[in-house]
Amino acid sequence: MGVDGLTAGAVARRLGVAVTTLRTWHQRYGLGPSEHVPGHHRRYTAEDLDRLEVMRRLTAQGVAPAEAAAWARRTPLDGAPPGAARHGGGNAIPLGAVGAAARGLGRAAMRLDAPAMRDILEMVIEERGVIGAWTDVIMPVLVGVGERYEATQRFVEVEHLLSRAVTEALGSVPRPGSLRSPQVLLAAADEEQHTLPLEALAAALAEAGIPARLYGARVPPTALADAIERTGPTVVVLWSQTPVSSDPAQLEQVAAGPHAPLLVAAAGPGWAEPLPPGVVQLTDLTTAVETVTAAVT
Repeated sequence: MGVDGLTAGAVARRLGVAVTTLRTWHQRYGLGPSEHVPGHHRRYTAEDLDRLEVMRRLTAQGVAPAEAAAWARRTPLDGAPPGAARHGGGNAIPLGAVGAAARGLGRAAMRLDAPAMRDILEMVIEERGVIGAWTDVIMPVLVGVGERYEATQRFVEVEHLLSRAVTEALGSVPRPGSLRSPQVLLAAADEEQHTLPLEALAAALAEAGIPARLYGARVPPTALADAIERTGPTVVVLWSQTPVSSDPAQLEQVAAGPHAPLLVAAAGPGWAEPLPPGVVQLTDLTTAVETVTAAVT
């Protein structure tokens, strides 16, 4: 699809900026949408997008907004703007074949632009649902940031701020009302600190009308057993990101305990086969939602 006729939300996703930033650039510097159809909101054209990309790049490099806007209004440029040769550079996130929303999120993450990240995440969750947003946008960027860290031993601050933005966006997904008691318990394995996939599962279940108790990171086996005894969940999902935290004894304790749930599931790449008897492995978010939903309905 071409870029002519883009809405402000679509442009924000492509550039990795907040919609409010686009409005400011429009009001202060005249970098607004130029396509107008009577009776409809103005839309951004390909030329508008080119100008805004120059504005975004230059302001990210520290050029004063007024000066950056002056350069942007010259697009197509008579000469290269200051710093143009540094565009991308060694700080780009490797994302492969992804859509505009993922690229916009990656740009915002590398600029440490938390408002833009939140805007993009909220828009894609609203448009695609939690599963689509997680699979098509969030995961590719998280993986890309991880690859940059492995290659450079840098950008931990990017990963932390991105993770916080994802947590906030997933947490803003409306939860089912309090009249329905949660039958699903979600917890990270003992010593496991990664919880974003569990947060995505909790949000996706909420979209399906299924409440869950999310216990978060590093849940000790005794605490998990106490929680199961006190709440009597139908489903327990235990997440492990790495083999270091994937002790099968944790799963065995849940599956063979005195208050064993109907479904015990091992989620995450940390768990190795064979799993203890009666334990189901969840390999992706779609499968997890379908499996959990079937168990509680």
